[in-house]
Amino acid sequence: MSKHPRITLVTGGARSGKSALAESIAAGHEGGRIYIATAESWDDEMAQRIGLHRDRRGNDGWRTIEEPRNLAGALARTDGQGVRLVDCLTLWLSNVMAEGQPGPHVRALCRALDAQKSPVVVVTNELGLGIVPENALARRFRDEHGWMNQAVAGIADEVWMAVSGLPLRLKPQRGTS
Repeated sequence: MSKHPRITLVTGGARSGKSALAESIAAGHEGGRIYIATAESWDDEMAQRIGLHRDRRGNDGWRTIEEPRNLAGALARTDGQGVRLVDCLTLWLSNVMAEGQPGPHVRALCRALDAQKSPVVVVTNELGLGIVPENALARRFRDEHGWMNQAVAGIADEVWMAVSGLPLRLKPQRGTS
């Protein structure tokens, strides 16, 4: 395993510290840094969340690209321009599910990630640790999300999980790097 893995997946629950962890991993790379934001500001609360992320990151060498749907295209367009931080796959999946079946989008994302030459740090939520949702749409989202996370983790060279602000390395496991 190289000092800087090509694809790094960072997962965790809400407010677990996953975005801050991903930002610190990306900051460890030399060269340009691109933040690929998948969130859309639909209301004041979401605008505030986006602002908190932006403020924590600061303007120190980051260029932001807002891409709520065509994530594979954004990765292809920015390959070779430095490390990219994608935050987050959960919101992206919600965006593409609103337009129909997510399978083709997830497969395109995995192909794009697998083809990257420059590093990518990807943030996603871990949704599978809670209770089974009450309604069919929420269960479908949880299931699609879990399958997406498995597919991306399978491609990733390194996988981290943030729990209560603490980083746990899941892949590669100690002694296998």
